[in-house]
Amino acid sequence: MSKTSIKILIVAESLDVNDSSATKGRVALIKNLKQCGYELKVFHYTRKHIILPGIECVAILEKKWTAWYWLSKVQLVIKRWFKINLNTFFEDKLGFSFAFFNDVKSIKDCLSKENRFAPDWVLTLSKAASFRSHMAVLKLPNLHEKWLAYVHDPYPMHCYPEPFNWFQPGHKQKEAFFREVSKKASYAIFPSQLLNEWMEQYFSGFLDKSIVIPHQASSKMVSKEVLHPDWFQGDSFTILHAGSLMKPRNPKGLVEGYQLFLSKNPEARDHSQLLLLGQKSYFKAYLDEKNEEISSLYLSGGYIDFNTVLALQNSVSVNVILEAKADISPFLPGKFPHCVMANKPIIHLGPEKSETYRLLGNDYQYHAHIDDIKKITVMIESLYQIWLKNNKTLQLDRQDLEAYISVSNLEQTFSKITKS
Repeated sequence: MSKTSIKILIVAESLDVNDSSATKGRVALIKNLKQCGYELKVFHYTRKHIILPGIECVAILEKKWTAWYWLSKVQLVIKRWFKINLNTFFEDKLGFSFAFFNDVKSIKDCLSKENRFAPDWVLTLSKAASFRSHMAVLKLPNLHEKWLAYVHDPYPMHCYPEPFNWFQPGHKQKEAFFREVSKKASYAIFPSQLLNEWMEQYFSGFLDKSIVIPHQASSKMVSKEVLHPDWFQGDSFTILHAGSLMKPRNPKGLVEGYQLFLSKNPEARDHSQLLLLGQKSYFKAYLDEKNEEISSLYLSGGYIDFNTVLALQNSVSVNVILEAKADISPFLPGKFPHCVMANKPIIHLGPEKSETYRLLGNDYQYHAHIDDIKKITVMIESLYQIWLKNNKTLQLDRQDLEAYISVSNLEQTFSKITKS
């Protein structure tokens, strides 16, 4: 079967790249599969009109006349009027919320009516801790032999490594659900080798059917029409961390490492910036205090448009990947391919046993634990000295990583599935 004759039906929870980092990665994967030459049809639950050039996209409508729908609305009214949250109680009993069940039914019923496309494969893409698209396809046994289940993160939450893991309401039912996914899917696709190995410890059904396809990027992602914001100093030595600061991702080491760098290099105060873009709710008080102390520290008020962040990642001097302080970080951050394509040095703050460090390599010099202030300072100073001599020499220059996240590698890896 030639690749041009292969049809892939994609079931995605969202195609809105501004709603989460997960969706950015899923949309990049879809676009690159199209570039590989596969014929695609995408059903998505974004519930608004989305256009992907050259790809047929169908917005799945939410069912509003089901028992699940009305139960979810009653539960919301009770919460709003009486400040009583019944969702946790019912989710603990049923495993999932009323809204989840209604969304799954909406997706399932829409897919069951598709009789024209006749796909060779069905690829399910989700985001966060949802996996609605996976449950919908699980309820359609006729699709199981064609099913490619994309597993972007550990699931359920108690399968996360420390310090993230916690037991969700209905965790036993969620675990049973994912055990069925691992058994019934024809293949499982993971964006990370470490995540693949991590999840196989919990679900043996993934053994011998897992394939690693890293998060995707494209050299054409950044539009020249995107203007840099006025607070960005393009002629300065700029360090960027883009992404929400979840509680385990403490930016203190980065901020204080930068502050110590400034104290040792006072001339850099007028021509350097540390940019933290994204939600900072857990660290708001600390960061606001540091913002008063460090005039060259910029904190965004919240979410920044995806295209603007991409443009900045390609224009700054250094990009930062910040992970939790942990023994292992099996995730491949969604920003990783963007940082690689930006071809700027990456400061990686995280454990040695992480997918990012595995890909960067054991001899990568700009790596430290997130609380190693002294080493972070040394790394910033080293990069700053290179920038002073010639800012154009500040490059990641990793053709191996560019090849790893390329369309060519995607095509080669996906061919292992299509030829089976």
